[in-house]
Amino acid sequence: MSFPTVSMLECLVLDNYTLLCGFVCFPFSFDSFALCTSILVRLVMNQSSFPSLFVIAARFDFSWGDPEFHQETLENLKVAVKKTKKLCAVMLDTGGPELQVINKSNHPISLEADTLLVLTPDVEKEATPNLLPINFNGLAKSVKTGDTIFIGQYLFTGKETTSVWLEVISTWGVRNSIDFLSLSYTRHAEDVRHARDFLSKLGDLSQTQIFAKIENVEGLTHLDEILQEADGIIFGRGNLGIDLPPEKVFLHQKVTLFKCNMAGKPAVVTRVVDTMTDNLRPTRAEATDVANAVLDGCDAILLGAETLRGLYPVETISVVGKICSEAEKVFNQDFYFKKTVKHVGEPMSHLESIASSAVRAAIKVKASVIICFTSSGRAARLIAKYRPTMPVLSVVIPQLKSNQLHWTFSGAFEARQSLIVRGIFPMLADPRHPADPTNATNESVLKVALDHGKALGVIKPHDRVVVFQKVGDSSVVKIIELED
Repeated sequence: MSFPTVSMLECLVLDNYTLLCGFVCFPFSFDSFALCTSILVRLVMNQSSFPSLFVIAARFDFSWGDPEFHQETLENLKVAVKKTKKLCAVMLDTGGPELQVINKSNHPISLEADTLLVLTPDVEKEATPNLLPINFNGLAKSVKTGDTIFIGQYLFTGKETTSVWLEVISTWGVRNSIDFLSLSYTRHAEDVRHARDFLSKLGDLSQTQIFAKIENVEGLTHLDEILQEADGIIFGRGNLGIDLPPEKVFLHQKVTLFKCNMAGKPAVVTRVVDTMTDNLRPTRAEATDVANAVLDGCDAILLGAETLRGLYPVETISVVGKICSEAEKVFNQDFYFKKTVKHVGEPMSHLESIASSAVRAAIKVKASVIICFTSSGRAARLIAKYRPTMPVLSVVIPQLKSNQLHWTFSGAFEARQSLIVRGIFPMLADPRHPADPTNATNESVLKVALDHGKALGVIKPHDRVVVFQKVGDSSVVKIIELED
């Protein structure tokens, strides 16, 4: 059985930590074809029965819709999550300089060339080919004579408009304990630092990971410094296609994915199968595009209109998942491993040295799985950085913490955030286990992980398993050969 590694984001949501305790949560079932690449999707309110296979997170795009709409969608998804008992994350996508066209008729509007078009902030007016209501009162002050405005599903001015998204984060984001923040139109590392400083003042959101969305030339120019500050990168090909000549997009995608891979940070690719919004099958070019994104090293595929308003959301996820799975079967892991080791150079950090050794050992002994004990998720991410050919079961050990008013367990954030990393399948250990477990505790948790791996068909009798764990102050890699 092959284990694909790319993720798809934007579908399912987990509402609380209690749901995770007491059993192992995997991002999908292993009985059909396992996927290591993640999938993110956008949903509408009535998709509470959305399938959880392959989908590891829900993305809520605040460039359109109000908080009440998104909250209702989230509540529907919580119902779906409880039914499926899948571990899923929440991503909040901030609104950038896109302005929504308010079309209450829900019928397409055809615009004619060389005609006068009026843009109005009066959203009560009906949208017509000559008049478009928009959701921003300050457009007249934000543009000047001679500026170009691109008109499509959204207006695009190329300029930041408001900081309304800060209010969205501090209200909707805090209320729903978001795992990821997608920072639209990130231009400089300072954008990420400002966002992180803002999140640090919002309680639990200090743990929220920030994904910088690269959508213009300025973001590409400062990619290196942005990558140092951000927890991951979303390569926004839709808007980059406006800012860049089309023939340049593929090269910047390859460079961005390479830099993310070498830094050990997740990379997400958008706009892959747009035609499946209205068609049951992608074009051959789109299918090839998805496969090449996987071969180039992306961690996750982001679906948008295909699942938000598309006619075939379930089929889209299934098709993209199958393409990712096929691409992962031919991924050149040996070449990638050598390239990564060479890029990291010497001396390696202690933890990265052990992590890369665990991957090398697992490949040499043909292990069926790598089991990694972690409290922060960092060790598992370092192992996944070297793209092992087998799944990485990340056993997150909860930590007991206090804010001087009450005691809580950490671990839920770390487990859900690991879902977006290619090849990692997180599970939460029993919260009664300490954060710095003894060897005996490790053995008991290891038995639980092995039993669940066997139940899911990942581990079989006589398989070899590589275990990465801490014993005291030392990191240890050991190889276990299972009996009948």
